[in-house]
Amino acid sequence: MSTLSQFDPNSVGNPNNNIFGLPFSEEESRLVIIPVPWEVTVSYNAGTARVADHLFKASLQVDLFDPEYTDVWQQGFFMRPLDRKVLTKSDFLRKEAELYINYISQGDEVAANKFMCKTLRDINEGSLFLNNWVYEQARDILAADKLVAVLGGDHSTPLGLFKAIGEKYSDFAILQIDAHMDLRKAYEGFNYSHASIMYNALEEIPQIKKLVQVGIRDYCDEELAYMESSNQRVITFFDKDIKERLYEGELWKNIVDEIVAVLPDNIFISFDIDGLNPKLCPHTGTPVHGGFEVQEIFYLFKKMHAAGKNIIGFDLNEVGVSQNEWDENVGARVLYKLCNLLTASQTKVSDAV
Repeated sequence: MSTLSQFDPNSVGNPNNNIFGLPFSEEESRLVIIPVPWEVTVSYNAGTARVADHLFKASLQVDLFDPEYTDVWQQGFFMRPLDRKVLTKSDFLRKEAELYINYISQGDEVAANKFMCKTLRDINEGSLFLNNWVYEQARDILAADKLVAVLGGDHSTPLGLFKAIGEKYSDFAILQIDAHMDLRKAYEGFNYSHASIMYNALEEIPQIKKLVQVGIRDYCDEELAYMESSNQRVITFFDKDIKERLYEGELWKNIVDEIVAVLPDNIFISFDIDGLNPKLCPHTGTPVHGGFEVQEIFYLFKKMHAAGKNIIGFDLNEVGVSQNEWDENVGARVLYKLCNLLTASQTKVSDAV
């Protein structure tokens, strides 16, 4: 049993401890992070399936002092070990997906090729396996009265967590920080593509009453039409509109106030790292120019917390692997802020009961 009396939060991070060098076991921790090493359907750069180990190493450099959430870490954050069987399955299906994507990109008909038909079927079945694997882990963690988060992997990974959260909360909203809308239906024929995560969430999980997207700057007309016909179930703050308002003299504070105002009480944060400016995450799967500074998003989080919003879970996805660990360094600091925000929010709720 670890004791904080023997732990120095100001010392160098101990790699023999858990994430951020914290000395907690899973049983002692308030928050449990599920690493999901999956990137089968990524359509551009790969590597995010292997980020958990790299991000763990970078997390040892994160200072535990957070002036906004002082000592929240003392409640315990724990990241489960990476499941190598899931990673192996992702690697195998990723190779199959690459062949398939190359085939369809040349305009060839899938139905005319039995091998490609089988490949597509195998990938879709693999995604169903992954969704259920995440769901079962998240369900069990929530049943133990703990908080839960997902560290991807690509952005398809949190669907099982959404489902588990939906069994605990009768209604909630997703706040999506992202460059992409992710509202495509079965993109490239993959039913559970990373580009379809929010479409699948809205179609399969009725407890999700609202999706609020922030930073969107790369999307198709199909996704725009889905948003426009959603009767305000999907509300999108486009990056272009945000930037133009800032250029014309509006304050980020006022835009943040608008975002917070449309959010209901229960909020799940789905953070695709490519929502940030790509100078901060150049090795993410699908980088797009534009986006946010980290502190701009942290300010949004601060205002949500100050407004009394109930943060109920989060995922962090699409963090790339880089030679100098820059992406992982940024990702680790985003992860730490999310851990503090979620735990502080739930502590506040518990104290009020």
